[in-house]
Amino acid sequence: MDPILNPYVPGAGAPPPELAGRQYLLAPAEIALRRLLEGRSARSFIATGLRGVGKTVVLGRIREMATEAGFQTCFIEAHEYTSLPQLLAPHLRRMMLTLDRADRFSTHVKRALRVLKSFIHTIRLQHQDFRIELDFEAETGIADSGNLDADLSDLFAAVGEAARARGTGILFCIDEIQFLSERDMGALIMALHRTARENLPVMFAGAGLPHIVAQTGQSRSYAERLFDFPQLGPLKRDDVADALRTPAAKEGVTFTEAAIEEVFSVTGGYPYFIQEWAYHAWNVAHGPEILPGDVRVATEVSITALDSGFFRMRYERLTPRERAYCIAMAELGSGPHRSGEIADRIGVRVQNVAPIRAALIRKGMIWSPAFGTTDFTVPLFETYLLRMRDNDSRRINPLPALQLQTVE
Repeated sequence: MDPILNPYVPGAGAPPPELAGRQYLLAPAEIALRRLLEGRSARSFIATGLRGVGKTVVLGRIREMATEAGFQTCFIEAHEYTSLPQLLAPHLRRMMLTLDRADRFSTHVKRALRVLKSFIHTIRLQHQDFRIELDFEAETGIADSGNLDADLSDLFAAVGEAARARGTGILFCIDEIQFLSERDMGALIMALHRTARENLPVMFAGAGLPHIVAQTGQSRSYAERLFDFPQLGPLKRDDVADALRTPAAKEGVTFTEAAIEEVFSVTGGYPYFIQEWAYHAWNVAHGPEILPGDVRVATEVSITALDSGFFRMRYERLTPRERAYCIAMAELGSGPHRSGEIADRIGVRVQNVAPIRAALIRKGMIWSPAFGTTDFTVPLFETYLLRMRDNDSRRINPLPALQLQTVE
């Protein structure tokens, strides 16, 4: 069929043509946004899930809902080497200047801009290469102590008061939140706690890997009462059918029941893979009906595309020792696996591979579903690693260039 009319979108964070199976999360988010505008309290939330379940897409949709409701919003992707203040400051500048342009006589907005100027000055002292200009006098003694816990709380309170004075709200969306440092996470939680305590119209929507739940609890013990933690997983069979059929129907194309079953079986219901398989099935089908045979052909094309892009990108980020650790996990089959099992597979003591495991968790490649267990954050990654192993004529030496004490 005509690839130009192909409605499916196999891209990271790209909104699918049909956001199926996520209403259970979107509906409560809309209620929370509306409550804030009515001056009522509402919990912020952090959506959790593995790679490829559509966390970024859901976060983007919630931002759209907030914008439509009149909120000032921002969308931030956290990075391993960029601090939260550096990420937030440009967006806060934009949002407050937007509110200021709407009415230049608001004392609350002016004060928020002065507090932001103090905050920016403090960032500059800590990061010499940080450059953001704001033509306002600083608010002396507020958000300028250099203590991030206190300064961010003061800033969020000032921003919340400015939004309330304008009859609107503020929504911060932060993706990949697991990359925030413990210091930054703790300060963010404290700032949101203050805005909630003072009933200010500030809401946070985050998304991250599953271990973020424990990470927030370690940062501040009251985080479990401040956030909801909706979990995104694979789509159910009926939702997969909706994700496939609805976009196709708009182009006069249908998926047979058997074809839907084939897609559901091979993708495990993961939204990213559904888009990948549907995209290639469309392109190979003669139409206007997509058949199981089309999906089977698409499987070969999809795996090749994933191996050269989605999976390979993550594999290339790994050091040789990290690759060997991951391959040992893959050889054990579908996880999760106990750390001792992985160490035994390699032939070393658990203590020897603990630093590698910690590095892989920091990179977002693996996570710990329960104490002492490990699993991949990327669905089907273990099958990719086994293909890499089998295709490599040079058998990878477990943990090369590292002297380890073997198990006796």
